[in-house]
Amino acid sequence: MSAAEMSPMADEFQTFLTLMGRLNYTWTNTESLLIHMIAGLAGVTKEVATVIFLTLNTSRARIDLVERLAKLDTQTPDMREGVLGLTRDMHKILKLKNKYNHCIYSFDNGGRNASTILMRISDQKHKIEYGKSSPINSREITLVRETIQKTQALNKSLWEFFKLRRFPV
Repeated sequence: MSAAEMSPMADEFQTFLTLMGRLNYTWTNTESLLIHMIAGLAGVTKEVATVIFLTLNTSRARIDLVERLAKLDTQTPDMREGVLGLTRDMHKILKLKNKYNHCIYSFDNGGRNASTILMRISDQKHKIEYGKSSPINSREITLVRETIQKTQALNKSLWEFFKLRRFPV
């Protein structure tokens, strides 16, 4: 298909793919800051925290660890609330990132009208549901852009938290 033949939907999908690359980059950069959170909450060196971080192989496991460290009786209430507020924001971002990274993409017969098909089973009381489909359109592109901005803001908030708490950086 030549550039002249590309539909607005094809342009939208290319924009979407570029934004997904940025979202993955900003997420990975921000998720790595959990190393400092682990070091500060567990009272270990950054090197030890890095080993712990790399041993856990999912974002959810890393966030769960940080939340559990924050909930220990040895943490002050304001420390706990500060950490849990930051991880709450991380969970929201992770949910959208995972939606697009753990789906398959479908197109019409002309290779246009992109949509996602979620690769997740939803257990209902008497049945299961799977394969929920949703279009990739300007609304979704805006949502990804906003999520990138939220991730960048979260990154800054994490750095401010580390400086305030004197966590190993």
